[in-house]
Amino acid sequence: MQGGVTMHHGTAAMAPPPPLPPPPPPFHRRGFMHMTFFWGKSAEVLFSGWPGTSSVMYAVALIFVFAMAVLVEWLSHCRLIKPGANAVAAGLFRTALYAVRSGLSYMVMLAVMSYNGGVFLAAVAGHAVGFAVFGRRVFRKSGGVRDGHVADLSSAKC
Repeated sequence: MQGGVTMHHGTAAMAPPPPLPPPPPPFHRRGFMHMTFFWGKSAEVLFSGWPGTSSVMYAVALIFVFAMAVLVEWLSHCRLIKPGANAVAAGLFRTALYAVRSGLSYMVMLAVMSYNGGVFLAAVAGHAVGFAVFGRRVFRKSGGVRDGHVADLSSAKC
């Protein structure tokens, strides 16, 4: 045998190529990302390896996603700038708040893209609770009812 060629009764024959390694199992390789919703605590949410397989860390991840969604709603409906504030400073502050709100919104969206059913429900519940508390001001005193109409709450502040 010389350089992968085998001599057999005066004729040259190529040696068979070495066998290929077996492919990894399709659903058990590291870094596999689900493309459909699934239920279970074994998910990766936002960060590689987090929350892992621990039930406690999965619950922490759900609470984290819920809190981020509530915070997005708070930032969407709260007016933090007082009337009469410097226009330039107010504009810069609004821009910064908008950037933070956008970033948090994208983080919630990326968490939902883990396709974990629990994460999805935590995000939707967080947005719903945040809207109920900050958006419609359900838990605040209304201005009362005048002539059969509820008083306008659009001027209310967080």
